[in-house]
Amino acid sequence: MKVEATSGACGATVTGLNLAQPLADDTVRAVRQAWVDHHVLVFPDQKLTDSDLVRITRYFGGLGDDPYFESIAPENPVVALTRRADETAPVFAETWHSDWSFKADPPIGTCLYSLTIPPVGGDTSFINQEKALAEMPADLRSRIEGRMALHTAALAYAPDGTYGEREQGSDRSMKIRYSESARDVHAHPFILRHPESGRETLFGCFGYIVGVEGMADAEAADLIRDLYTWQTREAFQYTHRWQENMLVIWDNRSVLHKANGGYDGYARELHRTTISPDRRLYLAA
Repeated sequence: MKVEATSGACGATVTGLNLAQPLADDTVRAVRQAWVDHHVLVFPDQKLTDSDLVRITRYFGGLGDDPYFESIAPENPVVALTRRADETAPVFAETWHSDWSFKADPPIGTCLYSLTIPPVGGDTSFINQEKALAEMPADLRSRIEGRMALHTAALAYAPDGTYGEREQGSDRSMKIRYSESARDVHAHPFILRHPESGRETLFGCFGYIVGVEGMADAEAADLIRDLYTWQTREAFQYTHRWQENMLVIWDNRSVLHKANGGYDGYARELHRTTISPDRRLYLAA
């Protein structure tokens, strides 16, 4: 096993492993430590089935649920992120976010495996939230210190959200479902201490964060906007270029991510799982 850091603000490429075969416990611990250290792990040249993807997910925690996606089949919990070559619906998830941060107990990570990759575009960008916090100006940090951000999926998955009723009749190939439950709100701290590394990190951003507990709406909107402007600086980013048969696993507790378009006229398909918290698997402090 070899771990080589990217030239970006986070991420590392891992080679020397065949993920189609079960991993020994000591190898799992080494991979997990690399994940915590680098936030995003890239495993090229892996021939994986959906069953392999589920098994690998469980090395990092539990198998998470995807509340607003339909899985491939009732007996297959994996979600297919697809886009046809002739599809005209907007590219899915082109805004910065942490997966399902609006849940009461958000997923700690995401696994994404590539099957069909266009020859141009379709990259995925990441933001190192630990670095963004560590380099944050003191005056901005003082405005979020000890504060709770209000997260909700309403803007995206409520009936009147981006992927709600207005999408009915669109030609989107990905299976998205909307619900009134998307209006639920859960509070999470702007700054949290990573339970495995012990390092402080930001959590979430504008989009799923719609307010601040105990703060007037106008003041909260200014704070959320100022935070977003800071945390999305290019200095904190790493953009990943996909190849087919590549697995990427990222830590939702310490990175933001977004999809990038630029591949109109080409098909794209990746299979995804999320990792639910399982504190029995956390590294010893």
